[in-house]
Amino acid sequence: MTNAPVLSRDPEELPADLPRGGDIPADLDPLAEGILMEHQKSWLEDLSDLKVCEKGRRTGITFAEMLGCTLIAAAKRSAGGQNCFYIGDTKDKGREAIGYVAHFAKVVAGELGQVEEFLFEDQQPDGKTKQIAAYRVRFASGFRVEALSSNPANIRGLQGTVVIDEAAFHRDVREVIDAVNALLIWGGKVRVISTHNGHLNPFNELIREAQAGKNGFKVHTYTFGDAVLNGLFNKVCLMKGDAWSQEAQDAWEAQIRSSYGARDAAMKQELDAIPSEMAGAALTRVQIEACLVKGAPFLRWHQPDAFKNAPEEQRKAETLAWCEEHLKPVLDSLDPKRRHNLGEDFARSGDATDIVIMEEGEDLRQRCKLIVEMRNIPFGQQKQVFFYIADRLPRFMKGAVDKTGNGAYLAEEAAMRYGSRIEEVSFSREWYASEMPSYIEAFTDRTIELPRHADVLADHQALQFVDGIIRVPRDFRFKGSDGLDRHGDSAVAGALAWYASRQTGTEIAYQPVTERQDGPEDRDNDRPWWRQPLGARLRGGVF
Repeated sequence: MTNAPVLSRDPEELPADLPRGGDIPADLDPLAEGILMEHQKSWLEDLSDLKVCEKGRRTGITFAEMLGCTLIAAAKRSAGGQNCFYIGDTKDKGREAIGYVAHFAKVVAGELGQVEEFLFEDQQPDGKTKQIAAYRVRFASGFRVEALSSNPANIRGLQGTVVIDEAAFHRDVREVIDAVNALLIWGGKVRVISTHNGHLNPFNELIREAQAGKNGFKVHTYTFGDAVLNGLFNKVCLMKGDAWSQEAQDAWEAQIRSSYGARDAAMKQELDAIPSEMAGAALTRVQIEACLVKGAPFLRWHQPDAFKNAPEEQRKAETLAWCEEHLKPVLDSLDPKRRHNLGEDFARSGDATDIVIMEEGEDLRQRCKLIVEMRNIPFGQQKQVFFYIADRLPRFMKGAVDKTGNGAYLAEEAAMRYGSRIEEVSFSREWYASEMPSYIEAFTDRTIELPRHADVLADHQALQFVDGIIRVPRDFRFKGSDGLDRHGDSAVAGALAWYASRQTGTEIAYQPVTERQDGPEDRDNDRPWWRQPLGARLRGGVF
């Protein structure tokens, strides 16, 4: 870190561009009786190394946490003192948080908390460094409170208590959490605070993992309703100089809730700490899980970039070997009496190519028998895998193949090989509008079965109503169980397979011609080839 230019700003004279924690009164003593609400006290009293708070808006947890950081940084090492680092989702959040600390330093610790704006040397993934603006308050104890950016790189190597605020809105909160976990080795502590931002957000994943006892975080839940019961409106009246009454409080809370209008899910998420299924989600988690069954394999094949540079024969050989080892046993186990359809969502890099195989049962239910997922696989080898599967599908009726963008190559190749059995699909508003409602209805009717896999669940949760149609939003990405970005890949392939199953198909099969017994009245071999029956021509190798 570079030497800091000290601005020597008295907390009473902080300029407008450096707010003093929501303009709290200059003489406010946060430790005075009745100032902290019960949920704020509960949060501070928990001294766990790892704790996470899912909260409603404006419940005062950041206020309480910055008080905690002030007390920690002001204490001697023998009394548990250490550095504290605040990581907000925006620069303004950091400025506000450090404003709280500057105020608390004077009122609580009896120190003039000088706010320093300094340049922090941020280590980049490529080893280079860049200087970013940050804020801090130093204490006589030798410790400090710093407000940093949300870049996960800048926390690596630091030591102390780390506060990640509004974690659900960080660019990559999972990386931030991974970066700070190393602080525990030398006695550091981690506090993660946020309102929710959807079911698929890493913050909600952290909560679920904690509740399942998988990561060591202690979970606190404080809703807007809790804050109101604990005196939030009293604080509002105090700040505004208004008289408190129960009638005024009820009207105030009702006004805030009614401001969300018909957006009930948004209101519950922001105020009641209930993560939304995502705004406009087409399927609920309950609907999806009801159609997930054990048994159907979800097979992944990933290759490094160097694979595309290998000789063609080597790539073909490796691809065939993988197909023989992983796909052949599954394809051989398929019921030869059942009709089969497939859907394929194409990707060359970034997202995944998914192929979904559906079997049609006697009850007309579509059962997924196999999902194959490929990442970073060259065009030629994706075609090789596709052909390997389709060539071996019993009673292969229809395949719906994504022909959008780079997918046009494989769609064309498949159509040339399998003819009318292949539907080349260009994703368009019209296609989504006409075909996706039927796929969604299959989950309501439970006429579809998919593998019970975390990524299949998450992919289908990503289906949303976007401008009146159902699709995965273009720029929406989330982490899969393998740590890689997903874009609803298996859901799109599943929708294509479902679409294929609804198309009129003609079953094509080869039935050998039985050999006839030559008699004295009919000897095929004695005839010219153009007068021989078809079976004789085939036996003689004419065709």
